[in-house]
Amino acid sequence: METVGSTWMWLGFFAFVIIMLLIDLFLLGGRKAHKVSLKEAALWSVAWVVLALLFNAALWWYLGETQGRELADAKALEFLTGYLVEKSLAVDNVFVWLMIFGYFAVPPEYQRRVLLYGVLGALIMRTIMILAGAWLLAHFHWILYVFGAFLVFTGIKMMWFSEHQPDMEQNPLVRWLRGHMRITTGLHQEKFFVVQNGLRYATPLFLVLIMVEITDLIFAVDSIPAVFAITSDPFIVLTSNIFAILGLRAMYFLLADFADRFVLLKYGLALVLIFIGCKMLLLDIYKIPITWSLLVVASILAISVILSLRYTRKRS
Repeated sequence: METVGSTWMWLGFFAFVIIMLLIDLFLLGGRKAHKVSLKEAALWSVAWVVLALLFNAALWWYLGETQGRELADAKALEFLTGYLVEKSLAVDNVFVWLMIFGYFAVPPEYQRRVLLYGVLGALIMRTIMILAGAWLLAHFHWILYVFGAFLVFTGIKMMWFSEHQPDMEQNPLVRWLRGHMRITTGLHQEKFFVVQNGLRYATPLFLVLIMVEITDLIFAVDSIPAVFAITSDPFIVLTSNIFAILGLRAMYFLLADFADRFVLLKYGLALVLIFIGCKMLLLDIYKIPITWSLLVVASILAISVILSLRYTRKRS
């Protein structure tokens, strides 16, 4: 499959991601248990958005110098649209994470470490899935229709069951893990495993980590095809996806205390999935311009947020 990403661009991007993760882990308190403040979450959220936009600007400039301004404009717009789609769909992760942490009664100061490892696992899984998806699209064009139909179905299902709250007590994975692993009754600070009476036990925090990873895997099945509806360039798909994931942990801590105010946002996310699915199904009949896709997605999200805030304010 054709891509604008050269070998050095791929290597440079992965080097950047590794450096940023190391800075977070070793220099900014990632190894210390502490409650992430609203100020810290806001600063990190802004930092990740700014870095994504700077990357897009650098990509636009480089492609303009080497491959022409028309291609540079198209790829920069594809990245921006893909990043917005991924960033918005990632909000659903936040709602589910809140439910998981609440069910297992994980204190805020221990959540940071879980999400750090959760993001690392998500980066690896999504890279594999995106490269596999790019290979499939390069060899089987008809799979676009499968992706499109799946996104429309998922959007309708999300809208239909938007008020449904999963029962963690009856979750098959949680029940299976508890039946096949030695698990302590309580948390042991940030530890995932402890040794008691000469036996190795997993802590509930390890169950939380597994649930976080599985959650991202499930949401990736929706979000990755959504970006392939925007662009078929694997470099653009991967970079926009990873930038959205890198900022997901900060976004969680930023929205954790305000998630109940965005009660209508899930309907907006469902509409985004339906729109992108229809765009993919119509790809060989009429190709919706990227500019229109960006405007539609941004408008749906903005209206959902505004209506949510008005609704919760009126209700209170």
